[in-house]
Amino acid sequence: MIDFEPTEEQALIVQTVRQFAENEIRPRARECDEAGDLPNDVLAAAHELGLVANGLPEEFGGGGEPGAMTGCLIAEELAWGDLSIALGILSPSLLGVPIAGFGSLEQKKAVLARLAGEHFVPGALAVVEPQFDSDPFRPQTRATREGGEYVLDGVKCQVPWLEGGGEVLVLASEEGALQGFLVPHEAPGLSAEREKNMGITALPTAELGLSGVRIPVSARLGGDAGADMRQIINRGRVGLAAAAVGMSRASFELARDYAKQRETFGAPIATRQSIAFKLADMAIEIDGARLLTWEAACALDKGEDATRLAALAYSQSKQVVLKSADDAVQIFGGHGFIRDYLPEMYLRNAPGFTSSFEALTLV
Repeated sequence: MIDFEPTEEQALIVQTVRQFAENEIRPRARECDEAGDLPNDVLAAAHELGLVANGLPEEFGGGGEPGAMTGCLIAEELAWGDLSIALGILSPSLLGVPIAGFGSLEQKKAVLARLAGEHFVPGALAVVEPQFDSDPFRPQTRATREGGEYVLDGVKCQVPWLEGGGEVLVLASEEGALQGFLVPHEAPGLSAEREKNMGITALPTAELGLSGVRIPVSARLGGDAGADMRQIINRGRVGLAAAAVGMSRASFELARDYAKQRETFGAPIATRQSIAFKLADMAIEIDGARLLTWEAACALDKGEDATRLAALAYSQSKQVVLKSADDAVQIFGGHGFIRDYLPEMYLRNAPGFTSSFEALTLV
């Protein structure tokens, strides 16, 4: 039987992150969306809390507490505050989690200490490709070995591209095998163009072009041993599912509170059967998505193959987040359509989960 009761330490983490999201993230959500940029002071404050560094190995400056379940709890609370800022805060995990789990000793020394250091350092993971049949397990991007180097060719999109990053982990096919490669931002042949998205506008994402990018053989994740990139994709899907649950919860709570306050014909609209039933359905679907996400996270923490569970959690959560955002707009009525209220922003952000975002965070 799966026990979903958080440990005492996890409960304390949830309380801390929830307070941070309420006091520091939620009040900045709208201004960051309008400005199209992330608040550096909030990123720095989150880094001081150790929300990513806590899961990195102690010998490289981390807290030594890795765990997909704990990561899910953190991701949900941060995304409840704001999705764009949450993904920015968690971006170091895009490098930290794969390297901590599969990186060579040299890669761990070079990257992990920097991620767990005094200042916030973002990470980047390039998974998705700009084509209708993009498959993270079978990328069109190719890695060809030539002597002591790899040559990378291909195009990636929806890659978090925050200022201050040093490397991007690129998923590519090496003779039909899925592998990861650490590519410096300044590598010759690597180009990055910021994308203009409908939602999640505060998070800078880029389309990367790799044209004859040469990196040393030692840049392959895991070195000669390679890495299980399927597990990385699974952790990305579980992380996104948790973020979707957090944003769904935010939509529900906004709609619920508004329905209790908004009166028509002398009574709150929450007393109307159509509104009450809609809110009840939202709550049921959100709880169901959360349980699926937690089940997948438990499988990851046990070292089991979580491919099926991660796919189910991600598929269900991205449907729930879109429905919850739309329902919130409907309950707000005309107010839900104007920028003075958050449901409008949530409805623009939610389709990001249902389009091509596959790995914007890892747990």
